[in-house]
Amino acid sequence: MARKERIVKYSDEAIRAMIAGGESLSDWARAEATTHEDVEAEIASDPDEAGMEVDWSKATVNIPEPKAVLNMRVDRDVLDFFRREGKGYQTKINAVLRSYVDQMRRQAGG
Repeated sequence: MARKERIVKYSDEAIRAMIAGGESLSDWARAEATTHEDVEAEIASDPDEAGMEVDWSKATVNIPEPKAVLNMRVDRDVLDFFRREGKGYQTKINAVLRSYVDQMRRQAGG
């Protein structure tokens, strides 16, 4: 891929030294010289973009329902398990409950 030829790696120390010296990692002259047609041609030649066309005219915004506040009792070991999973443990508990509800609805045929 042509893009990989421009990939350069810097250490944290090197970046800090560049910033301290007023250097920029961005090639602003190249960016300024790039035309809209250049950008479109680059996108068209990118294999990851092949066949990708997004029709934004049919896009919708779905705002999720707010979560209900719940005070419930659960076994200590269950709560400890989810808390050990780290940040987002309440979201994981909700996902487990959501999975159960979805499975029960599928079994009930609705």
